[in-house]
Amino acid sequence: MKKYIAEFIGTFAMVFCGTGAIIINQETNGSIGHAGIAITFGLIVIAMIYAFGHVSGAHINPAVTIGFWITKRFTGKEILPYICMQFLGGIVASLLLKYLFPNNINLGATFPAGSELQSFILETTLSFILMLVILYSTEESNHVNHFAGLTIGGTVLLEAMFAGPICGASMNPARSLAPALVSGNFTSLWVYITAPVLGVVLASLVRRMRII
Repeated sequence: MKKYIAEFIGTFAMVFCGTGAIIINQETNGSIGHAGIAITFGLIVIAMIYAFGHVSGAHINPAVTIGFWITKRFTGKEILPYICMQFLGGIVASLLLKYLFPNNINLGATFPAGSELQSFILETTLSFILMLVILYSTEESNHVNHFAGLTIGGTVLLEAMFAGPICGASMNPARSLAPALVSGNFTSLWVYITAPVLGVVLASLVRRMRII
């Protein structure tokens, strides 16, 4: 149960702080800014990895959980409990944000700025890169794995910084589903559910086949 609780809290914190930054930026007429939002997402991911990495692996992302299973670094019987706790943590975070900011319409949900295809390709590519970083930086043989939290969080920050204005740079089905579900706005949600999973699966296959 400790692992499941860690995934719940980790995903809760990520959604609460990350989408919370978007909401507060809207509520305060841009006081945080796009860069501040990207930094918030990166920092909370770093914090949760170092806080709970030794407990649950700090996946805080259903797509990442699937990727670890594909690469045989995670057991199949724990996939469903992990994913359920991740989604639940995100939903509780969005519910709390809805209570705190009842007039905010979208609660930090992700939407394409252009076409859905454009965002689908972006989200797939971003998730592919992120999963490669996660897999290679967390290997036991990697001499820099003590800095994995910084590496992974830094990648989230980087991708959110440059791609966020176009696709939202979700890379995480739980991060996108939670605010969509609580706000009731499911516009283009399929992009943010399928693209991260596809990107992660492709990266995991690259690792499993030892292409690099």
